[in-house]
Amino acid sequence: MEKPVVVMINPMSEYLEHELSTRFTLLKLWTHTSKPKFFKQNSNLIKAVVGDTSCGADAEMIESLPRLEIVASYSVGLDKIDLEKWKEKGIRVTNTPDVLTDDVAALAIGLIMAVLRRVCASDGFVRSGKWKDGDFRLATKFSGKSVGIVGLGRIGSAIAKRAEAFRCAISYHSRSQKPHTDYKYYSNIIDLATNCHILVVACALTQETHHIVNRKVIDALGPNGILVNIGRGAQVDEPELVSALLEGRLAGAGIDVYENEPEVPEQLLGLDNVVLLPHVGSDTEETSKAMAVLVIRNLEVYFGNKPLLTPGL
Repeated sequence: MEKPVVVMINPMSEYLEHELSTRFTLLKLWTHTSKPKFFKQNSNLIKAVVGDTSCGADAEMIESLPRLEIVASYSVGLDKIDLEKWKEKGIRVTNTPDVLTDDVAALAIGLIMAVLRRVCASDGFVRSGKWKDGDFRLATKFSGKSVGIVGLGRIGSAIAKRAEAFRCAISYHSRSQKPHTDYKYYSNIIDLATNCHILVVACALTQETHHIVNRKVIDALGPNGILVNIGRGAQVDEPELVSALLEGRLAGAGIDVYENEPEVPEQLLGLDNVVLLPHVGSDTEETSKAMAVLVIRNLEVYFGNKPLLTPGL
């Protein structure tokens, strides 16, 4: 039986790449210098696309692949996929929810701790030899702080549960109030920011959540507030974040995602009250493999005419 042709958009996981190549006829887009030429040569062969947080599948791609049937995203987010176009064409979409929830939530707590306790700055203090000249300045405790979460989905809920272990008061903002939770709900994100010390962005990126954290929200969070973003970079107005940090209108930030990755605002690089990570929220050996397995299984069940395990569309 002829194997379905799958195109992998860019390098993601060596394990995923290997397993796809053993189960399907795998094409690697990034190994071709001309994208238009590649699609012209293979347009009538490709039945599946595998993308991730950096590159998914836009309207231009679907128009160039008339036999495309399914897009499998090696991520939980679907913001790199033109969902309206895929619905119009009847193409299936899958993602990798749940398997990365624990790691992303744990990293969010790690960022909070790193910013409040100045972990990176104190590490540099020791490495530079400055400890010999005196003690490091006092930091801020995490326990008992109020934590506001933007988006109480799988990851947001997991962050809330972990923060509760530090006796933190939890509140949240989302499109609607969630049943079966006692967390304080704010229908307005500014009200949420006004009433918390730490604001964590954990929602999906949509047109509605683009720049949901703007100057008004940052100012509501205030000069003693901390912003943590493990969602998507475009959810925060980066120039406003930078200016707030430089002007002292915000105490600090922990950032794993950026608006124009891998570009990072240069002004952030010299700030010791900011912890910067290279979009590694789910990047552990264990979770990377679990995500890869889910991508593969979704493709296998689809081409085996069985229900998708994690349909995103």
